[in-house]
Amino acid sequence: MPNRLADATSPYLLQHADNPVDWWEWQPEAFEEARRRDVPVLLSVGYAACHWCHVMAHESFEDEATAAYLNEHFVSIKVDREERPDVDAVYMNATTAMTGHGGWPMTCVLDHDGNPFFAGTYFPDQPRHGQPSFRQVLEALAEAWRDRADDVRRVATNLRDHLRQPLAAAAAPIGADALDAAVRTLQGELDAERGGFGGAPKFPPSMVLAFLLRHGSDDALAMAGQTLEAMARGGIHDQLGGGFARYSVDAGWEVPHFEKMLYDNALLLRAYAEWGTDVGVWAAEGIADFLLAELRTAEGGFASALDADSEGAEGTYYVWTPAQLTEVLGPEDGPWAARWLEVTETGTFEHGASTLQLREDPDDLERWFDVQRRLRAAREERVRPARDDKVVAAWNGLAISGLCVAGTLLGVPSYVDAAEAAGALLWRVHLVGGRLRRVSRDGVVGAPAGVLEDHGCVAAGFLDLLQATGETVWLERAGVLLDGALEHFRTDDGGFFDTADDAEALIARPRDPSDNASPSGLSSMVHALATYAALTGSGRHSDAAEAALATVAPIAGKAPRFAGWSLAAAQAMLEGPEEIAVVGPAGPDRDALALAARRRRGAVVVVADSARDDVPLLRDRHPVDGRPAAYVCRHLVCERPVTDPSWL
Repeated sequence: MPNRLADATSPYLLQHADNPVDWWEWQPEAFEEARRRDVPVLLSVGYAACHWCHVMAHESFEDEATAAYLNEHFVSIKVDREERPDVDAVYMNATTAMTGHGGWPMTCVLDHDGNPFFAGTYFPDQPRHGQPSFRQVLEALAEAWRDRADDVRRVATNLRDHLRQPLAAAAAPIGADALDAAVRTLQGELDAERGGFGGAPKFPPSMVLAFLLRHGSDDALAMAGQTLEAMARGGIHDQLGGGFARYSVDAGWEVPHFEKMLYDNALLLRAYAEWGTDVGVWAAEGIADFLLAELRTAEGGFASALDADSEGAEGTYYVWTPAQLTEVLGPEDGPWAARWLEVTETGTFEHGASTLQLREDPDDLERWFDVQRRLRAAREERVRPARDDKVVAAWNGLAISGLCVAGTLLGVPSYVDAAEAAGALLWRVHLVGGRLRRVSRDGVVGAPAGVLEDHGCVAAGFLDLLQATGETVWLERAGVLLDGALEHFRTDDGGFFDTADDAEALIARPRDPSDNASPSGLSSMVHALATYAALTGSGRHSDAAEAALATVAPIAGKAPRFAGWSLAAAQAMLEGPEEIAVVGPAGPDRDALALAARRRRGAVVVVADSARDDVPLLRDRHPVDGRPAAYVCRHLVCERPVTDPSWL
């Protein structure tokens, strides 16, 4: 019989709707019930594409005996971290404070006021590798709640006080010396043999790569190029269908964790398009085509993720044996494909299967394209991974930006059309009473309020739509979101909280300026504010961007891998940022000027037939002798116009 989650809008919660656990969604009534029964609250946080979330659900939450114990001794709350990033952030901070590490599924036990006194991640159904079973953990916690209430209260109070400690005071602005120092630090962390930073597991450093490309020094470009090429040719990249998996379990990008996330692919789409090499164009086109084919929803938005699992196991949709290749391709093309894709008899994955890699360009590209098409068609007959089809505002903002950049740089208008449809959906569905909501599904908006990253990423996406389409409605809409964020999210030191001043009060108000899997709310706001200022000349928005950027300077100096998006913004702002107005009659000459302008990484570019007053950057900008002209400006003060793309 379905539990309370049967009415949820989150696909992740719906996955647990048939559990024998008497789940609650995150709501005050759950804590009231725990207080009435005098039992603690068990909080379980995960997301739909999380492999170990599925494992723990199968082992424990689907087990009748474990569920019965939970129902008797706890009130259990299930949270989708992608739907409620505010709840996730608070309790992930608690988990890392208590255990030294974090991850999902996340398991916390709380008192009736929401204060945690225990935290962990995955717990097995049986004791394993020195780790207690989930049932043992539950029994110990129930006993502590019953017999050692003072200890529980002391731990919960101390942890709550720790979570409420303010961040360090703002530092100086991030200048050229700090940016150069960040490049040197990244050089010290570079895997010089395989690209990327650090060891296994290895995540795509999308935002760091954006910074390195914008920095533009030989060392920065070499690091970015090596990493982008290694990822594109590795098993983390879907060599048949395009798009990238979440991360590589090894240091060589060979074996991925197979879930595909919208935010990863949106960020990588932009990075590869801006890199612009042959490999970059190939990877970017594959990502964009993957987004449109696999993640686009009927309403025009983009779904959150594809699962890692199909047929009850991870990766089965994506891996191959030599025999399978020969069965599909025949005795000549099968071994040929196996050689180029590094599919071996021993395998690189599990059960003798291999991930697909393309470490070199095949010796016959026409043959390769035919093989790729046939393998992709054969793979379509397999059981597909499940799709988490909720539309997250922030991640759709990133997708809009990526598609706009790729569409204009690669000359594919359909990418911009898709971005515009997603933008229209966000404005039509996610704006409720003038305020941004975080998620929707099947065109119906969810209850959770938009957090800071939603405002920053969507505003930035709208500004990229202005630059790609010339439609000023996107400038107006971005202004609405940015003004709302400045009113409801700012801190006294010029930074930002991650939740609004009128959002649900949690035990601590989350504020994290560091980038993680996706840009932080602060770094996304800096990008949007700086771009808006470049387009309009607004000193208020420029000042807000500079003040916010100063608050992340300590992280940027000590750990640039966790401040890549802020560093990319700082690099652009160091240049002004560059504001380029391209005006003149449509045609090949204007297109060539616009493309040259857009290849100046970090520049803000608008294109129009003639001068316009509705975009201040275009005011009083005219063609030269009837020919298209480009005006390179900083703070709306422009150099002499140029008509030759080679001068840009």
